[in-house]
Amino acid sequence: MSTNALSDPSAHALDLRPETFERFCRFITTRLGIKMSAAKLPMLQSRLQRRLRELRLPSLEDYQTHLFDSAAGEAEQVHFIDAVTTNKTDFFREPRHFDVLTRTVLPRLDPARGPGAAGTERSWRLNLWCAGCSSGEEPYTLAMVLAEFGATRGDFDFSILATDISTRVLATAGRAIYPADRIGPVPAALRSRHLLRSRDPDRAVVRIAPELRAHLAFQRLNFMDASYDVPGAFDVVFFRNVMIYFDPPTQEAVIGRLCRHLRPGGYLFVGHSESLAGLDVPVRCVDTAVYRKPP
Repeated sequence: MSTNALSDPSAHALDLRPETFERFCRFITTRLGIKMSAAKLPMLQSRLQRRLRELRLPSLEDYQTHLFDSAAGEAEQVHFIDAVTTNKTDFFREPRHFDVLTRTVLPRLDPARGPGAAGTERSWRLNLWCAGCSSGEEPYTLAMVLAEFGATRGDFDFSILATDISTRVLATAGRAIYPADRIGPVPAALRSRHLLRSRDPDRAVVRIAPELRAHLAFQRLNFMDASYDVPGAFDVVFFRNVMIYFDPPTQEAVIGRLCRHLRPGGYLFVGHSESLAGLDVPVRCVDTAVYRKPP
């Protein structure tokens, strides 16, 4: 809905009373760790309009009752979270990180190259966690990068766990189908190897090749949970452009929980606009927005 529609008198019934907005905000902060200022009120109103139409509710006050005070409220929370979370991503977003991963991090982690590598078998399986994967462009970018690395190293395999709290974006990621105009950042050589174009000339879409998709698993996860039900430990964790929505205490708590699943010597990548400075966390900075857990 446009801001003009929000100011239209006919939309008056869709306006949020301050106390209702505060109740929504408390839920968002408690469940998602996201601070909501009064400036976000128009955005929240706009994003909830679809749910009102789908549920055939006349106002946001009625929606509040449905969400918080009805038997259907628990199931509705999934839809509410889908509506209010922001999911901005691209293929090869902040591309320098992928160069750092290939040229620095992977060689340092490679068991055939590190100290005491003599006699070590070359076979290596890397486990990576893309935490906050949104609609899938980032984990598929990582899969392309790792597949290219494996083609030069040999005897290399990898798995990527991609998690997000939004069921809507996880469904998009699982389909692995994207508008063709989204793949501009993907180098031409990687497009030819890892992307499939539709056989229908009227469909301007691409799909990630099945050989690449086989390396990924998608899972719903809330960073506000006290512990994370994820399999095993990871060599690398990408947690980029998520912390910007959290206050410092929440950042510290979430990073601490993520690091429980990071192997000693493993690497944590955060967004270029993010920093762990001032946080009591078990990693140290080794490059721009790249951190390492001591071996």
